[in-house]
Amino acid sequence: MSKIAVLVGSLRQESFSRKVAKAVAELTPALALDFIDIGAVSFFNEDLEANPPADWQALRDRVSSADAVLFVTAEYVRSVPGVLKNAIDICARPQGQGALGGKPAAIISTSLGAIGGFGANHHLRQSLASLDMKVLGQPEAYIGNTGALFDAEGKLVDERARAFLAAFGTAFETFIQRQVPPFEQRQVA
Repeated sequence: MSKIAVLVGSLRQESFSRKVAKAVAELTPALALDFIDIGAVSFFNEDLEANPPADWQALRDRVSSADAVLFVTAEYVRSVPGVLKNAIDICARPQGQGALGGKPAAIISTSLGAIGGFGANHHLRQSLASLDMKVLGQPEAYIGNTGALFDAEGKLVDERARAFLAAFGTAFETFIQRQVPPFEQRQVA
């Protein structure tokens, strides 16, 4: 079972991005999703790199211990929310030794509108490419019209969306297995 760090780019407790991420967890039990709260992480400031704050180190440690990272984000002003970019900046450091470097990743972008956060998805892909992260190419996940996909209790009730997210989670698990060697092979001699 792959351990996946989940970074949700929306802080709102009832955010549709968070609901989509929880649906992936429900529909793909082979993925052990570790939801990391990035809302309380202090702002990145290079002046603090010599003695990083404890919240930075805690975030870096959790991401480092994961086999892969799932980014689920809303789109703010055709890009990713600042809180998500902050978490990425923190995990990208120290330069060349960051917690994200080279890890398999997948992106799900969400929006209330029809285009499903396309701008955020592609801005995020650009950032992750600079970290040498291997990002799942297919299926691409742009989840639009999110307000109509969930019931009052937050359960994903749209059957097409359920089928898509189940297939997405399975594809991500297969992708991770191709990227990450079995635990035995990761042991340092």
